[in-house]
Amino acid sequence: MTTPDANASVIDKICSLLRAAGSEEPSGASTTALARATGIARPTAHRLLASLADQGFVDRDATGHWSLGPEIYLLGSMAALRYDITDQARKIVQALATESGESAFLSARRGAETVCLLRVEGSFPLRSHVLYEGIRLPLGVASAGLAILAHLPDREVDKYLGDVDLVPEWGETHSAPAIRHRVGHTRTTGFAVNPGLLVEGSWGLGAAVFDRAGGPAWALSLTGVETRFRDDRRRELGKMLLDAAHRLTVQLGERPA
Repeated sequence: MTTPDANASVIDKICSLLRAAGSEEPSGASTTALARATGIARPTAHRLLASLADQGFVDRDATGHWSLGPEIYLLGSMAALRYDITDQARKIVQALATESGESAFLSARRGAETVCLLRVEGSFPLRSHVLYEGIRLPLGVASAGLAILAHLPDREVDKYLGDVDLVPEWGETHSAPAIRHRVGHTRTTGFAVNPGLLVEGSWGLGAAVFDRAGGPAWALSLTGVETRFRDDRRRELGKMLLDAAHRLTVQLGERPA
């Protein structure tokens, strides 16, 4: 007899495989790569992927690489009617890139992560390529995730930092005390700063965008080279971001429910 815990474990594995396959688009990934990325034994990963393929949730090409399938697209299209805000945000993100000259982004919170939904390049020829559409990062990593984390209630911040250990993958600059310090600074200024913590010389600023319930559901961010993010200009860009985030928050609040 299958127990509820066993069913939950299988669902967790399936969700992990789908997320991992999505992060490898458009080229897809091998069974071995997906098993490694999710920590699932390769035979189990292959069995689950084959079952997902039967239902149209993944596809396998001639090279043996798995990609998200047509059923995901159909379900996503329906979910987009409720959750996708890229059309509403596009003009604001474009204006940020034009006005600042930096690369501008829209990211969404998905549980304990952020997902980059939209990128618009600025006019400045030197660019940071840390972020791209589809990349997932833990909360507290990069400016968008830090901006969202900083606007969560203290109890949620405490629980999150107590449950995760970002140091093995992201280094000591992402220890719980270090993130708490940056959360405090973000709450003071209103916008988050990533001073080249992911890639040396690549800076980012982020500002939270709120849903109807007042929760930080999205973030706008700007990234660029360090020389473009000196103190005076950083304050200027921060104000620009906060103004844009406020406009988008208001705009989203006026959407039909």
